[in-house]
Amino acid sequence: MGDIAKDVHSKFKDNKTKALINILYTANWISAKQNTFFASFGLSPQQYNILRILRGANEPLSMQVVKDRMIERAPNATRLTDKLCAKDLIERIPCEHDRRVVHIQITKKGLQLLEDISDDFNDNWLNRITEEEAAQLSDLLDKLR
Repeated sequence: MGDIAKDVHSKFKDNKTKALINILYTANWISAKQNTFFASFGLSPQQYNILRILRGANEPLSMQVVKDRMIERAPNATRLTDKLCAKDLIERIPCEHDRRVVHIQITKKGLQLLEDISDDFNDNWLNRITEEEAAQLSDLLDKLR
């Protein structure tokens, strides 16, 4: 089992500092694992997030709505969608009522890619904790925010 003090070769002045460092360290650990996993599909975790948002919406969404729903607020969401468009995973739809607004929607190719990506890829990273512990962790993180 991991020990943040050993992993970063450090001592902490108190448990709150240790917890904060552990959250940051663990977030980076998860990000690295996700980057490796999604690279095999030619995606970034942020692009995957956009595809899932669009699949769940079942209708075209404005870029602002997509940005608001993203897990990681990406200031480069337009660049991310450019790449998804280039891969034919999403398409842009001009808004009839406002030329400044562009809607995006997932394509059949994008839906197929999501089907190819197992939804349980995160399960292996959480296999050391129980459902009850996962609920407690989630509640504590919600409380922190």
